[in-house]
Amino acid sequence: MIVGLISDTHGLLRPEALAALEGSEHLIHAGDIGDAKVLEALARIAPLTAIRGNNDTQPWASKLAEVETIELAGVRIHVLHDLGALVPRPEARGIRVVVSGHSHVPRIEERDGVLYVNPGSAGPRRFTLPVSVGCLVIRSGTVTAGLQELAVARARTRGHT
Repeated sequence: MIVGLISDTHGLLRPEALAALEGSEHLIHAGDIGDAKVLEALARIAPLTAIRGNNDTQPWASKLAEVETIELAGVRIHVLHDLGALVPRPEARGIRVVVSGHSHVPRIEERDGVLYVNPGSAGPRRFTLPVSVGCLVIRSGTVTAGLQELAVARARTRGHT
């Protein structure tokens, strides 16, 4: 099973992000969505799990949880926006993967048997950080993760692209 990961779109769903997520069997948005239209577009690709980020304060976002734990292909995945809010020892709760956003820094790390994945930001570029998405590949109970930097133009001025 292929699970597409996206975070921190802040209302900007780039065509490059949509293309990178095509073929996913499930999608996870780890918050700071920015606009309900982002969720509508993602849901046209695959079933979607999305959580509310710290910037998702508009009325449409009130129906979203701040944290979700789902099971896909026999693997428990915990989704939250800010990794700083993670409860201690997710492995004790049977969590195999933690997906987060917030920092805009793409990262894959394994600790204590738990795979931590931050797909980075797929929305407006922040500083010199890449614009990226991620994925999980679940096969026979094993999980691997990947990150993909999106080929988007860099702005010539300071700020976002």
